Amino acid sequence: MQLGISGRAEALRQTLHEFLDSHVYPAEPVYAAQRAAAADPHEPPPVLADLRRAARERGLWNLFLPALSGLTNVEYAHLAELTGRSAHLAPQALNCSAPDTGNMELLHMFGTPAQRERWLDPLLDGRIRSAFAMTEPAVASSDARNITTTIRRDGDEYVVDGRKWWTTGAADPRCELLIVMGKTDPDGEPHRQQSMLLVPRDTPGVELVRTLSIFGYEDQQGHCEIAFRDVRVPADHLLGAEGGGFAMAQARLGPGRIHHAMRAIGMAERGLDLLCRRALDRDAFGGPLADQGMVRAQIAESRMEIEQARLLVLRTAWLVDTVGPRRARAEIAAIKTVAARVAQAVLDRAIQVHGGAGVSGDFPLARMWATARILRIVDGPDEVHLNTVAARELARFR
Repeated sequence: MQLGISGRAEALRQTLHEFLDSHVYPAEPVYAAQRAAAADPHEPPPVLADLRRAARERGLWNLFLPALSGLTNVEYAHLAELTGRSAHLAPQALNCSAPDTGNMELLHMFGTPAQRERWLDPLLDGRIRSAFAMTEPAVASSDARNITTTIRRDGDEYVVDGRKWWTTGAADPRCELLIVMGKTDPDGEPHRQQSMLLVPRDTPGVELVRTLSIFGYEDQQGHCEIAFRDVRVPADHLLGAEGGGFAMAQARLGPGRIHHAMRAIGMAERGLDLLCRRALDRDAFGGPLADQGMVRAQIAESRMEIEQARLLVLRTAWLVDTVGPRRARAEIAAIKTVAARVAQAVLDRAIQVHGGAGVSGDFPLARMWATARILRIVDGPDEVHLNTVAARELARFR
């Protein structure tokens, strides 16, 4: 089992590390200030364009896609971890942020040449952004078979009717594409009822109802509730085949969960950094907090949990590289659960050691904690993934 990286990937890792220190971390307060001053909270701040330009100059662009980067999943995992240390800026700067990465993977795997030319090429170039519309407010979307949005064939067109929410990215003015999952065959076999459709954002009948905050934080790209009312697109906007939506969703979410997991490890590492610095800088009860046994235990627990989670994620990435995501399904489910839990736990300890400052906007911890907490729901809640792991274990005894 090879969990290390090649010389080229190590050089990229060093370049990325330096890029974070020289560009990304200093840009974080600038990004926040520009967003606060903007009339539209979803307009991308100018500093983001500067970061993207600098990342491209350093060859730190589209690293997530093996067909372009030449990186294995294991190698990219090491890089994704670093981007997680600035989860709201670094992935965007490298054109490696969700949901665009998953959408680009879908177009790369299942798109026609015309679809790739219209949508994939500008996404890879960073000229546009996209969104993925699957989750619905009226049903338990952890079971994708529940979705009620309909996609109906009408001559040379498909017609979409339904309502989606948590459609991340749709509020960004650069968003030009929605990948919509709906039912084309409600009476078919449960996993063959769904299909995916490429819907231009400006299609008549697409209404952005509202954006949703996460623990009160409004993300720049927006998490949107969208209504689709008699939305018509040409039949050649179908992605893949009719009835292939469920399988394509699984293909999209597999690698994406590895990316989420490694970014979560990066968030945890930054949280532990801040915890240790605070423990050394703050005196209480006659000495630095770092001398307190309870604080030292929190530091030790955090380090051990991070190392365990990292090894599990890297092993899963190696399995995806060697046997494919289908055979690594249970491992992917495990890391999706473990990494987010570890990030949340470490960040919670860091907040505790910071006291009141930890929940303020003076440190990034509260925002990072909110991001870690939502990771336990997005791309399937913990309970779904735990069920997947348990099912494989029980299968050995049936």
